[in-house]
Parts: sequence; C-alpha cells; structure tokens
Amino acid sequence: MVELLEWRRGRARRASAAVLTGLALLTACGGGADGDDKPAVPPTASGTLEQLASKAHCEPDVQTDAQELRRANCTTEDGRYVLATFATDRGQREWINEANDYGGSYLVGRKWVAVGDADVVAALRGRLGGTVETASPHHSGNSGGGGSEEGHSGHHKS
Repeated sequence: MVELLEWRRGRARRASAAVLTGLALLTACGGGADGDDKPAVPPTASGTLEQLASKAHCEPDVQTDAQELRRANCTTEDGRYVLATFATDRGQREWINEANDYGGSYLVGRKWVAVGDADVVAALRGRLGGTVETASPHHSGNSGGGGSEEGHSGHHKS
C-alpha cells in the first residue's frame, strides 16, 4: 500500500511539472492576446553607426569616433537621442552597466544602443527593432524618510 501511494505522489509531481513546463513554453512563445495594440517590431537592425542612423531617419552628429565606441547625437521628429555602436559585445554591456546608474530608457541591439526618453525609444524600436531596457537613477543620499523627499535639504528639521 505504501508503495502504491509513493508511486501516485511521484506521478502527480511529474504531471504537475509537465503542466508547469507547458505553461512556461506557451508564455515564452508569446501566448498573449491577439488583440494587443502594440506595433509590430521589426527584426533587430545591425550595421555601422551611419547605417543604423539612416534606418532610424537620423542625420548623425558624431561626437565620439573611436575604434571601440562611436557615438552620435540624433534629432528626429520623435525627439532627441544618442546612438552608440561598439566594437565588442563586452564593451557594449560595460557601457550599459555604467549608464544604468543615470537611469533612462535604452534600446539595445547587437553592438549598438540608442538612449533617450521612453517615448523616443519606443518610436525607434519600430524602426530598429531591439530590446528596451529601463533603468532607475541611483540616489547618492538618503533622506531617512524612505518615501517622500519633500523639503529635504540634507538636514533634519528642528
């Protein structure tokens, strides 16, 4: 009898695991509603700074032109943003990790990043594809209140 109960428990665990695996696969494959009003995202663009800028309808104002990093300011009808290309994936990730300290929205492709306001990044994604990453700025101080920093001057009121 004990063996039968253990066999049933094992079978129930296997069935539960199979159901959870199936749900995870459905979710990962975009099991969302078909009626979403999200615009279609094209395949992630690739190319040089100038090629990416052209796809984004930008005339790039190149600010940094180094072997490991090329960076340009762009202004389009959607707004202003910075477009950067990198020589290596590692260089790109290090740059993003440092930039995350300042907050903002990032559109990330392979060896390129566009940085701007969230609405600008969303519009760019419709032309360049990529993945949106959002970072919150880190604060260098502590107001002690844990919520509102209203009236905070760095000192407690008397």
